[in-house]
Amino acid sequence: MIPAIESFPTAAAWAKACATRLTDGLAASVKARGRAVFAGAGGSTPKPIYRAMSGTALDWSKVAVTLIDERYVPETSPESNAQLLKRSLLTGQAAAARFVPLFHASITVDRSALIAAQALAAEPGGIDVVLLGMGEDGHICSMFPGSPTLESLLSPHLQPTVLGVPAGRDGAAPSMERLSINLPYLVRAERVILALTGEAKRAAFESEAVGDPANRPIAALIEAGVPLQVLWTETA
Repeated sequence: MIPAIESFPTAAAWAKACATRLTDGLAASVKARGRAVFAGAGGSTPKPIYRAMSGTALDWSKVAVTLIDERYVPETSPESNAQLLKRSLLTGQAAAARFVPLFHASITVDRSALIAAQALAAEPGGIDVVLLGMGEDGHICSMFPGSPTLESLLSPHLQPTVLGVPAGRDGAAPSMERLSINLPYLVRAERVILALTGEAKRAAFESEAVGDPANRPIAALIEAGVPLQVLWTETA
């Protein structure tokens, strides 16, 4: 079933609602299992959500934080999602959380993905709570329509893992190599929030949701039964 889009009148209300649902989910996992794993999106959209989360009274020392995807660049690069996450989320009370990076300096992006996959596999119970963003082309994580790795990333038959994503050719996205968690990680999560802003992304979600699950990431999430909540505001 396609989840309803929950609309918020202001960017502040939207960011607070997203942050509350994410931290409530983490608190529930900590209470139930004594630990929690959060995977967050990069880009500019999540910044106000992360700032709201960072001030939440949560036992962050029991939370591991990772990314849903990452560009194949070191943290010193302005393109690094890890840099953004550390500056916007892992501050204040949330500075006590433990960061699990996807990027590892290695010979190839696939080798880096293997190291990241092993590190995430060592976290008991997998990823509990996820914050997703979506591009206007319908991509989530680094699951780009038309990418040669899309079939593997969307396969529900694989174990949860991290895969390397090559740069697109002839102007196709992505513009550089990336690393991405796969669909099974999202299926096994307890709570997945898709945070959207703007009319273009709302329209894109509505279109992608009824697309072919074989090559449209949003449709694949819905068909796989990912516990998806969609929160939208016009401007952020």
